[in-house]
Amino acid sequence: MPQQELAQLKQQVYKDPRPKERFDRYHRRTRARGPGFIYELVRVPLSLMAWTLFRTRGHHPERVPTAGPAILAPNHFSFLDHFFLGVSLRRKVQFMAKSQLFKPATSFVLRNGGVFPVRRGYADDEAFVTGSAILDRGGVVGMYAEGGRSRTGELSDKPRRGIGRLALQSGAPIVPVAIHGSSHVRNWKRLQFPKITVFYGEPFAYQRIAEPTREQEQAVAEAIFAELRALYDATRDQRR
Repeated sequence: MPQQELAQLKQQVYKDPRPKERFDRYHRRTRARGPGFIYELVRVPLSLMAWTLFRTRGHHPERVPTAGPAILAPNHFSFLDHFFLGVSLRRKVQFMAKSQLFKPATSFVLRNGGVFPVRRGYADDEAFVTGSAILDRGGVVGMYAEGGRSRTGELSDKPRRGIGRLALQSGAPIVPVAIHGSSHVRNWKRLQFPKITVFYGEPFAYQRIAEPTREQEQAVAEAIFAELRALYDATRDQRR
């Protein structure tokens, strides 16, 4: 993918300087209940936008379990990937998102939309307690194996171990999700709207381990990412 065709992304600020206590209320709310009315209020107009402007189409959404816990593991090119991911699904997906997004202007929507923070660059146990709580009550968690958006328009070289930790601690089925086209979403400023195609893979799971080692977490994260990469490569030429 030619680099010059990609709109420039802002430099990432990896660590959030705010103390972890700043995010306790978001975790308490998410652990206590699922997404509120904001989820549907946001999903309706954004789904219409995805279908019309970006011509988003989902393939095999039936592979996502219709009930019970599930972890969705998509690739990550765009700030709209979580909307593209859920447009073909009836189930509500709760995303683990970087804590930098939780600011006064956006925190109300995120909190009531079921999103919960993770302080990247720290050992943020609270985020995984919250993720496990959602899965324990039969919810769906969306988590990017790459940890952040790819800056190149291609999959990253190596995943972060967080998704392996959540998969092992919960024992929930994992569904790899390949999103094609979203690396060019920022070109909307040039009135260019890429076609988005979403492929849902076959679910698989790992035996539950209450306290996995870092090595186990990393090994499972790499195995999950390998499944995602295989799905992404296999569907690259099937977009339309």
